[in-house]
Amino acid sequence: MNNQALKHKLFVIIFGADTPAGKAFDVSLFVAILISVGLTMLQSVHSIRDAYGGLFFSLNAAFTVLFTIEYILRLYCAKNPAKYARSFFGVVDLLAVLPFYLGLFIDNAEFLNVIKMLRMLRIFRVLKMAQYVGEADILMNSLIASRRKIGIFLVTVLTLVIIVGSLMYAIEGEEHGFSSIPQSVYWAIITVTTVGYGDIAPETPLGQTLAAFLMIIAYSIIAVPTGIITAELGWSAALKVRGKNCPSCKKGPHDHDAKHCKFCGNPLAN
Repeated sequence: MNNQALKHKLFVIIFGADTPAGKAFDVSLFVAILISVGLTMLQSVHSIRDAYGGLFFSLNAAFTVLFTIEYILRLYCAKNPAKYARSFFGVVDLLAVLPFYLGLFIDNAEFLNVIKMLRMLRIFRVLKMAQYVGEADILMNSLIASRRKIGIFLVTVLTLVIIVGSLMYAIEGEEHGFSSIPQSVYWAIITVTTVGYGDIAPETPLGQTLAAFLMIIAYSIIAVPTGIITAELGWSAALKVRGKNCPSCKKGPHDHDAKHCKFCGNPLAN
């Protein structure tokens, strides 16, 4: 097997998802990512790290070598290695292995373990597998279609919490814990999101009235982004189902994964 043929075969396995080998690679990568992230989480527990520190180091080293080999193979078989290295997933792949090697030369580098959690982002690459492509496309199209509406919603909420936070600062003042406008805006955000930590609370009747008003408004707007995205999801799914009509009899609709016409039996266009 010459060099070009080897690159092509590796490319189909590593970057593809419509072959048995490609699917097996993606599933193996998915499992390896979950296990490595789980190990990193367990390693942050002092009692577990003190008891099994050597084992965790060996397992992390093994997974890091595995991910390093995978990264090198991706660079080797990529059609444009430089473009891949600068891409989002290329940077994530590099950050998935870099903390371990830096930790070998830096003392007390536990903070680097946080960077390892970026490996979870690599799971989204596995979603390219054939059985998930349609669902991922619907979700992505819905998010893109609703981005302007969500943006306007976020600006509206941001304006609301700034105004209410400023009013609460003027009403309550520093003696009641609202020491600054940013602190008051923080309280407004906590209230709007219905989290309610309770670390700051209005004490004057006027402040409590304003807080009650904000809570009522929050319940009326908290479901807005969910409704926007849900509507776009339904629209995208409907478009996908309606998108296949038989080229022979022109009848439809058909399911998006249908191969033959349910009316005349002829093959559907890909």
